[in-house]
Amino acid sequence: MSSDDESGFLSMTIAADDGLKLHVRDYIGDEASTKNRPPVFCLPGLTRNSRDFHQLAMLLSQDPVAPRRVITLDARGRGASEWDEDKSRYNLVIEAQDVLTACAALGIRQAIFIGTSRGGLVLHLLAASRPDILKAVILNDIGPVLEKIGLMDIRDYLNRGRQPDTWNEAVEILRENHGNAFTALGADDWEDMARAIYASRDGKPVAEYDPAIAAQMKTLDLEAPIPDLWPQFQGFQDIPLMVIRGENSKLLTQATTDEMAARHPGTVVKTARGQGHAPILHFGDIPDSIRHFISTL
Repeated sequence: MSSDDESGFLSMTIAADDGLKLHVRDYIGDEASTKNRPPVFCLPGLTRNSRDFHQLAMLLSQDPVAPRRVITLDARGRGASEWDEDKSRYNLVIEAQDVLTACAALGIRQAIFIGTSRGGLVLHLLAASRPDILKAVILNDIGPVLEKIGLMDIRDYLNRGRQPDTWNEAVEILRENHGNAFTALGADDWEDMARAIYASRDGKPVAEYDPAIAAQMKTLDLEAPIPDLWPQFQGFQDIPLMVIRGENSKLLTQATTDEMAARHPGTVVKTARGQGHAPILHFGDIPDSIRHFISTL
């Protein structure tokens, strides 16, 4: 394991069980203040990376009342983690094991986990196999039922192939793909989203994920029934749970959210107004909702 100091966090490299190098950001904060509180561990979506959580991680790690250590992980093939030569290893089982490996390397026995989209699917697997590591869980626009229209949307925009040459073009592409769903965002918010999704290479924005991950979406048989994860969801039964749903989400319906709350009494449900899939967690009143949810943990 190696690390480098960056603004507000340590940038670290951890070896996965198969030797692949995984990148994490460790927002340690004031260790004397955070050591007695469970850390927050963040898992991003399918092609997203740890930068999605930067603003939220800074808010939580530097909270004046109850600061917490925050970990954000780049899954294999995303962000600053290495690409896997064996593309079949971009799967939920391997990625769940990578989370456990990262926790072991960082000395984390239990954490409050935030999972956005695919990151939340990973948490479903951990709920079934290692619920002891889950102090509490926040599922960001994901649940045990995936809507075909939402999967089609993700498949289509990931495989349109248009690559930006400038940052203005990056923002333009994001607006074209997501503008109808993210009506609450202003110009600065779209710029923030672009800087989270794209990395700067020679001054140009470059999407930070292995193209094989987007290509996997092309092979989805959306004519066949999509297996649900209700059996795995049962693993959350004794774990405090919060579900954040984008008001305009096509992947997680209100009906599924209601069923999740019915099956898990005490679930905290938060609607991200004017947002789609997946909500930006540092936007609007969402940070306050997250703070309130974790305040007693």
